[in-house]
Amino acid sequence: MTEPSKTTVGICDTQPVTSEGLRTLISNGADLECLWAVNSLTAAVELAHHRPPSILMIDKAFGAQQVLEWMAQLRGSASPTTFLVWGSPMTEAEALRFLQAGAKGITSKTADLNTLLACLRAVASGSCWMEDAVFRGAQRADRSSRSDLTPREQQVMAQVEQGLKNKEIARELGIRPGTVKIHLKHIFEKTGVRGRYGLALTGLKEKGLLTLPRM
Repeated sequence: MTEPSKTTVGICDTQPVTSEGLRTLISNGADLECLWAVNSLTAAVELAHHRPPSILMIDKAFGAQQVLEWMAQLRGSASPTTFLVWGSPMTEAEALRFLQAGAKGITSKTADLNTLLACLRAVASGSCWMEDAVFRGAQRADRSSRSDLTPREQQVMAQVEQGLKNKEIARELGIRPGTVKIHLKHIFEKTGVRGRYGLALTGLKEKGLLTLPRM
């Protein structure tokens, strides 16, 4: 009887000890296999071309901008690899930028083993997964939905989800930046979410594009 194929994982972490520890932990799973582990973005790019894993774990400690550029480089080469970004601390703003850049998994380095494995398996199944602890507004987001917003507030929220700033939203909607601020204030009050990044992540969650499991 043929054994089911395992999901292959590549690891790119700034700390060699962490890389080796992850290699062992991941390979102990019946459905996961660590293909390789390296400690530089350059080495990861080369290996991703020659031995592409199903999922590539990237350490945010390399620098958020460098990781974003690196992901864009690999995506431009039509690599079949899916990205999972992890790091501590991980802000909502950073998480949103990584998701918008194509990452399918977001978790912190303080996550326990079960959380990490849950993230890997969710990403392997095709889901977009983020550790609940990263999303500080998640608990408040269930208080109200976008259906309570006025049509204009929904328009503003949609623009925020696309990453637009207040001046850009004002230009798009033909209103003043000060009016955008007032709309955002009302949106925050109605949804219970604090901050535009949390608002954008809430929008992704409500659309079913992002899973925020409570472990």
